[in-house]
Formats: sequence, C-alpha cells, structure tokens
Amino acid sequence: MKQLRFGYVTAPVLGVLWTFVIALTVAIAMSFATGSAFRPSGLGALIWGAGLGLACLPGPVWKPVAAGIIVTIAALFGFGPIAIGNGVSGFSSLMGAAGTAGFAAFGLWIMLDEVAFGPINRHVFEAAIIKFLTGFGYIFFTAIVLIPFYVMVLTSLKNQAELIQNPLDFSVDLSKGWDLLRSYDELFTQFNFGTYLVNSFIISVLTVFITLLFAVPGAYAVARLRFRGRAAFSRSILLIYMVPMIVLALPIYIAFSMLGLRNSLGGIIMIYPVTTIPVALYMLQGYFRGLPAEIEEAGLMDGLSRLKVIWKITLPLSLPAMASVSLYVFMIAWNEFLLAFMLLDDPSKFTLTRGIASLNSSEIPRQHLMAGSVIATVPIMVLFLGLERFMTKGLTAGSVKG
Repeated sequence: MKQLRFGYVTAPVLGVLWTFVIALTVAIAMSFATGSAFRPSGLGALIWGAGLGLACLPGPVWKPVAAGIIVTIAALFGFGPIAIGNGVSGFSSLMGAAGTAGFAAFGLWIMLDEVAFGPINRHVFEAAIIKFLTGFGYIFFTAIVLIPFYVMVLTSLKNQAELIQNPLDFSVDLSKGWDLLRSYDELFTQFNFGTYLVNSFIISVLTVFITLLFAVPGAYAVARLRFRGRAAFSRSILLIYMVPMIVLALPIYIAFSMLGLRNSLGGIIMIYPVTTIPVALYMLQGYFRGLPAEIEEAGLMDGLSRLKVIWKITLPLSLPAMASVSLYVFMIAWNEFLLAFMLLDDPSKFTLTRGIASLNSSEIPRQHLMAGSVIATVPIMVLFLGLERFMTKGLTAGSVKG
C-alpha cells in the first residue's frame, strides 16, 4: 500500500476507476432517456481517467476545466471514455460526452483536493479512498432504486405497438400528451382499480387502528408493570417472525374457509393485525422504557388512575413513536400479498396487490401491469418520504438508556 501513497499514483488510479463508473452511469442514463446506443469504453476510461486524475490534483482551477473540455471533444470524435453509437443525434452525443467529462472531472476534483503530486500521508490517502467509495455507493444504490422504478413508469406510458416494436426503448414521446396516461385511465375504467385502492386504504387504516389498540396497552404493560414472566414475554414478542408466513398460510386458509371468513374484507382485517401487532409491541415497549417513570409516578400521586396516566401523560409523549409504528404497520398492510392472494377471489374485494396479480396475464398488455404497480407504489412512497423522520425516530427510540 505504501507504493500507492504518492499523488502521481493515487490520482491516476482513482481517475481511471471513477471515470469508468461515471461513463457507465451516463451510458445507462442516456440509453434509457433517448433509446440510443451509448456504452462505456474501457480503454477510453483508462487513458482519459488517468489524465483527468493528474489534472485534478491541487492547482489552478483551469486544469480540470481544460481536461474536461478535452475529454468531451475526444468523446465526440469516438476516442473518449464513453462510446456513442451511429445515428445518435448531435445534441444527445454532446450531452453524453459533456456529462461524462463534467461529472468525472468534478468528482475527481473533490476527491483529490488534499492530494499532493508527491508523497502523501496515510490520512490523506484514506480520505481520498473514502470519498471515492462514498461517491460509488451513492451512484450504485441510487441506480438500484431508480432504474427499476424508471423502467416501470416508462413502460406504463407505452402502448402495445411500441412495446412490441422495441421493448428496450425507454424514451418517452411527450407529443402524445394525455394519451400517455391511457393505461392508467383503462385501469380505473375497465379493471376496477378504484375499488382496489379503496379496499387497500380501508384495510390498511383499520389494521393500524386495531394494531395500536392492542399494542399500546401490551407494550406499556411490558415496559412498566411488574408481573411473573414479564422478561420472557418481552424477549419472545418477535418469535412469531421465526415462522414463515407460507407455513401458516394453509392452516389459515382452512380455518377461514370453515368459519366462512374467506373471500371477505372482514377476514383480511382480522388476520393482518396478527402479523403487525408483534413488531408494534416491540417498537413501542422500547419507547415506553425510554420515558421518565417519574412523570407517570407524579400523575399517580396526583390521584390519576393508571389508565388516565396512560391517556393523559404517556400517549401524548409517545406521539412520535406511535406515528412511526402507524406508518410501518400501514406499509405492511398496504404491501401484503400472500394472504390477500389466498383468501380473496371476488374481484370486488381485491386489494391493490391482489388486483395487480390479476393483471399478470398474457391476455392483458404489459403496460397495464406496470401502471398498476406505479399506482400501488407512489402513494406509499410519498407517505414514507413525508413521514420518514417519524419512522427513523421511532425505530431508534429506546435503543439508548438515558
């Protein structure tokens, strides 16, 4: 490793690696956005990445700018880190070449801001490596999340003829206007997706209500009250998750069929809390343990009953944790598929996940399946992003005593 701790070695190595990562990322992005042929060039990334790395070592700002311009020109003439196919428009070619050179130069300029040309110490070397790994991690995990969602959304905007002509063309023709949303309109007018949305929403909300109704007193009892077996019960709350749901599915199906609860929303509402109450108990008991017991003792000394202490003191202080648990339970109920698939046969009682499964047929165009997936994904994504801070706070509540 000591041989690498020289600026004239570290900079080219990181330059080659980072330039190839950026070239691959830009090539995928441009291919998806335009439907044209872009691909990374290993030889181009090797040559130009090493040059960019040396140019981005500390010094005048014009060096990385000039290097970026040179790389852009080289890419346009077919000698850059990104290879551009025949028939690609001039604007798309310029965007791909400039994007590759610009992002590569900017990233290396940040990574190598403390790296001198000669010997560098261990701290500077490790800082540059960490910056590279951080940038790579951001790109990698963002791609894992965005690419499937992008493909899903763009496929839902196509028609059957376009998908048959070129299934890998993920560009979008904005000139079609509202006709782009034809698949969504057909889902609500021909496939009863409005009913699926309402069913999923009602089931998810009632699951949250029932879960909190049982989890709050249960978690409070485990956290505050003294009784025989309390520690064993606290440690065994999550044991239900050691049994895969597929193992329980057949007994549940038989029992619900015998009781006449199969193919009913009431049966679904009864069984969903069974899967959510344990995790809600686990999350809430940690939060309740973190609340100062002296506040509740003061309420008891003032004449409040235990139930009034919970209602007037504990619950108001626990709103962040309850919001977190509610969001988590709502997401579980909204996305649940196995039980809905086994217990529901009547299309008028389908949940969203069950309705989407019914679209997975050779008789139904693929864009309808993708549109249904978007409809199921977007609401829960918006809800999660809007309330994410509550979920994070609730998940970490009770993890540290203080």
